[in-house]
Amino acid sequence: MPTLHVIDKALASLTADAIIVGIGKGKTRPLLTPGAQAVDDVLDGKLPEALKVLSASGSEGEVTRIATLGAGPFPVVAAVGLGAPDEGGRYSAESIRRAAGSAVRTLRGRRNVLNALAYEADATEGSLDRIRAAGEGALLGSYRYLAYKSKTPPARDTPAQRVDLLVANAKDPALKAELRRIQAVFTAVTFTRDLVNAPPNDLYPAEFARRAEVAGKAAGLRIEILNEKALAKGRYGGVLAVGSGSDRKPRLVRMHYKPTVRAICKIAIVGKGITFDSGGISIKPAAKMDEMKSDMAGAAAMVATACLIAELGLPVELIATIPMAENLPSGTAYRPADVITFRNGKTAEITNTDAEGRVVLADAIARACEDAPDWLIETSTLTGAARIALGARTAGVMGSDDLRGRVIAASERSGEAMWAMPMPPELRKGLNSSVADLINANTDRLGGMLVGGHFLSEFVSEGTEWAHIDIAGPAFNSGSAWGYNPKGGTGVPIRTLLATIEDLITDAPVG
Repeated sequence: MPTLHVIDKALASLTADAIIVGIGKGKTRPLLTPGAQAVDDVLDGKLPEALKVLSASGSEGEVTRIATLGAGPFPVVAAVGLGAPDEGGRYSAESIRRAAGSAVRTLRGRRNVLNALAYEADATEGSLDRIRAAGEGALLGSYRYLAYKSKTPPARDTPAQRVDLLVANAKDPALKAELRRIQAVFTAVTFTRDLVNAPPNDLYPAEFARRAEVAGKAAGLRIEILNEKALAKGRYGGVLAVGSGSDRKPRLVRMHYKPTVRAICKIAIVGKGITFDSGGISIKPAAKMDEMKSDMAGAAAMVATACLIAELGLPVELIATIPMAENLPSGTAYRPADVITFRNGKTAEITNTDAEGRVVLADAIARACEDAPDWLIETSTLTGAARIALGARTAGVMGSDDLRGRVIAASERSGEAMWAMPMPPELRKGLNSSVADLINANTDRLGGMLVGGHFLSEFVSEGTEWAHIDIAGPAFNSGSAWGYNPKGGTGVPIRTLLATIEDLITDAPVG
């Protein structure tokens, strides 16, 4: 795992295997950022000509590698495009984050990398945000999942072991806390990506619960794991139904964090943990079913977020409620037309066993509300409709207006794309059942993402502020790596969750 450091020495006195600089997209030529200008000074003004010869444009994500041939203290300059600047000549934190990830990925085999993407001679407004972006992007872009490789990758294919951020003042007290936050976020995202990428024959409900327990105890959390007997005793009808088709029985994990100082507020988090989703009796098409190992991405993110909050010691009481099940067809599987009774006593007629996420989440949300939280945040790879509506990189957010708005604002600061979605009241009628309180899936499939939100809302206690984040698109990258996102699990929405919780702590009423 790479380490991150800050450094403020004169560039000419430093040595590294490579240096990363940013270039913007100008009307006729690339624009040099302060970091690129500092490198150009060391190279006696040769950088613009080298960029021209190599047809660099400064377009976002474009990486141009330049050999310095002994002209500088680093053998390679990686000039990465940031796109066009805003009217003030600034580049967004997210463009810097993506640029750092793209550059680090192309510099494999270089053990020590200097990162000048956020460099500026004097600290200005937003400096810390840009430093955070440069650091997060570099670390997140270095990720690789190698757990099942039989051979160690060659050195030329190994990410940098050390990344030094070039800053104006390395002794700034705020930087120490920022570096700790960046490294903690990277650890949480890496843990989540590893869980999402794990094969379902090795990550089944009991094993997932065990890994959550190990991580939680290491972070100082109180852990409770409910097996199938405890679930039956606790009236978790939804979790038991979805897990009934598999020999590997369901679990529900509770992770409780209390700070050493007075907690400013109490937050409940819930995540969907379907370790593999075949669709059950309503079986999915075979194409891309292998990607259904990622149907526990919401749960993985919530396990990691609980540990992250504890690692940072934030003054909030946080309780994670995480249902885990494997949705398979068999003679014992739950069926279309079954009626399920949930923990809070509500009933649902099953019309589609492939709409299983909301069935396990119903129990978990009902249990989380029993803790009387000030806010409840749930995330899940809930609906294919979310991908159809928003594509593969944007999550949809529903729930109470205020908390939904806070989540969206936090996502904008974090760089995880999200969009506020409505819950039109007329769509709730599609969940009416003639034999139970509601059905689990509307048969006409219109507004599927929004109908899913309506179903979940039935299990949120009255007066509880809540938000549902549908990460069916961005939680798993089916295509090639881009920016700081690898192929496979991405770790969305951990950074947004952290930013949201920090926001809720800051704005919580005193007293």
